[in-house]
Amino acid sequence: MTLTGEHLIGKKITHTETDTFHGYNPETGRPLPTGFFEATPQEVEEAVSLAQEAYPSYRKIPRIDRAAFLDCIAEEIMNLGDALIERAHQETGLPDGRLRGERGRTCNQLKLFASLVREGSFIEARIDHGNPNREPFPKPDLRMMNIGLGPVAVFGASNFPLAFSVAGGDTASALAAGCPVVVKGHPAHPGTGEWVGRAIRMAVERCGMPEGTFSLLQGKGHEVGTHLVQHPGIKAVGFTGSLKGGRALYDLASARPEPIPVYAEMGSVNPVFILPEALSLKGDSMAQGLIDSTTLGVGQFCTNPGLVVGVEGNAWERFVRKAADITAAKQAGIMLTSGIQFGFQRGLQGMKTTPGVEVVQEGHVDDKIASQGVPTLMKTSGNTFLTHDILEEEVFGPSTLLVTCNSRSELLQIARKMRGNLTATLHGTPTEIGEYQDLVDILETKVGRILYNGFPTGVEVGHAMVHGGPYPATTDARSTSVGTSAIKRFLRPVCYQNMPSSLLPEPLHDSNPWNIWRMVDGEWRK
Repeated sequence: MTLTGEHLIGKKITHTETDTFHGYNPETGRPLPTGFFEATPQEVEEAVSLAQEAYPSYRKIPRIDRAAFLDCIAEEIMNLGDALIERAHQETGLPDGRLRGERGRTCNQLKLFASLVREGSFIEARIDHGNPNREPFPKPDLRMMNIGLGPVAVFGASNFPLAFSVAGGDTASALAAGCPVVVKGHPAHPGTGEWVGRAIRMAVERCGMPEGTFSLLQGKGHEVGTHLVQHPGIKAVGFTGSLKGGRALYDLASARPEPIPVYAEMGSVNPVFILPEALSLKGDSMAQGLIDSTTLGVGQFCTNPGLVVGVEGNAWERFVRKAADITAAKQAGIMLTSGIQFGFQRGLQGMKTTPGVEVVQEGHVDDKIASQGVPTLMKTSGNTFLTHDILEEEVFGPSTLLVTCNSRSELLQIARKMRGNLTATLHGTPTEIGEYQDLVDILETKVGRILYNGFPTGVEVGHAMVHGGPYPATTDARSTSVGTSAIKRFLRPVCYQNMPSSLLPEPLHDSNPWNIWRMVDGEWRK
């Protein structure tokens, strides 16, 4: 397959003669072959119009056929073979093994949503049978189910060129919900995006889906995304990226004549709280696990543990020294883009110049890498952390800040002060965790996922996963962007009152032809 740099708008591969941009090899800093065209407002209009035309029929596609379509996308992605992995490596610097694992995750989450669609309970059907003889007023017959919101705009993420990009979780969950998707590809990996987009387009053709079920638009600047979010045909937005970018899209969507939801995953420092007894028992292994997690993927995960909180004492001091020794042995790695590397350096500088913050240790510099991230370990006191809000800002890269508290009370004060995050981790013995129930209670209000005696990098794709959290981790703490509950973002309920049975959607028939779990007169039944 040859890259063209063009847009995939429905069944067409097209472009208008506009400016072009290139993907860059982050290791060398040099542009890669193939120029990619900037989408015009007219091309945005065409893609969204096709999605609007597709929506009425696509949302009513039998669930078995929609599930087969999701499975087909996964098959077509695998059919791209090693060429997809090679292009993704050239554009991101990510190693072969990581990319193959991410491709597997991408395909598996498509298949997981396919199984959810086949099972059918995601529509949450509810039936309250009517009673015409009820006094003083008859009781109406009420039946409710979820339907797809409408066309969804999805923004690809920089750090996961497959799993959070063109065919990532936002696209998979939106298509599963019955929503056509228009993707704004990420400019850091446009070639990878085009190839995956072509795989989805092939699945659309093979499965006979409506033409506007999927489109891919490319663009380096903000204009394409702005036009897409402001288009009245778009009914929801999925985004993974920076706080600045997510908030900008949220504000655009809120200012529309018809505001729409923006499900943006943005920034998170993912605090780790280490309790004294556990630290004295296994401090060395905790230090190893922390630094390995901090530097995994050159720290370019949204679940990177950027903050560690503990109480002063001999065990804590030993832990700090061990973490420093491990950091010293770590090598600099290739960051995804020069822009991300610049942001990492800027964030580090803001930390380093804050009074009371000390650089404990840095890893090895590699001048041969154009966009390198050097592992960095810093420390400060609990009082300094409580005084300077900048220390709670995400630094996207391989760094972490150790915070030394003078007491249990100060540790709890830090937990209460913290803003919303994706995760929080608690290391402790079973006895300690029971004694720190007040800390757990605080963390439940701050994050979407609490981990015990582990580290947050690595997000399992399953039915019970929550990858979300209070602002600024996301724009909607009630949602998740990973796991099958992600489908709820792109659904809305519709109630049918006293509707003749012949006109009701199948899932609401008394005979339950879909054989799904439903709430009938207040009880869940199948």
